[in-house]
Amino acid sequence: MTEKHQAIALIVALDGQNGIGRKGDLLCHLPDDLKHFKQITTGHVVIMGRKTYASLPKGALPNRTNIVITSQAREDFPGCKVARSVEEALSLCSGQEKVFIIGGGQLYRTSLHLVSRLYITRIHHIFDDADTFFPEINETEWELTGEEHHLPDERHPYGFTFQTYSRKNR
Repeated sequence: MTEKHQAIALIVALDGQNGIGRKGDLLCHLPDDLKHFKQITTGHVVIMGRKTYASLPKGALPNRTNIVITSQAREDFPGCKVARSVEEALSLCSGQEKVFIIGGGQLYRTSLHLVSRLYITRIHHIFDDADTFFPEINETEWELTGEEHHLPDERHPYGFTFQTYSRKNR
């Protein structure tokens, strides 16, 4: 069970059809999105699925408590705590002020109901070969509280928008 003071957020980059990945990797490389991700999550707990961990080029993310959720009993995740469920992962970070769900698709689907804030990067493009998707956001449950637009440039082949949503009172 989560503690009352614990804020659970979710951070994701998605395309115009809620695509988030392709063949176990991100859809595209947007340096400012990676910088944004690092700024928001550094110093906090990040919870990810096994496939997301496997996609990280250098393993555990530095300056964060990394928790991997997996059903693989014998798998090793250097620099990470391991949990078998979202509930177990949250119990491992009791006392932490902020916790971020960072993917992948299955973890987003099973944890969305626990989250109070969404950090979404909306990529202004549709990737036809996306094979992993983010669930639809019920607009009646969420309020857009922040938005920052970015145009394509020499480092960013697509425009994108950082959006922050807070869950409306239930």
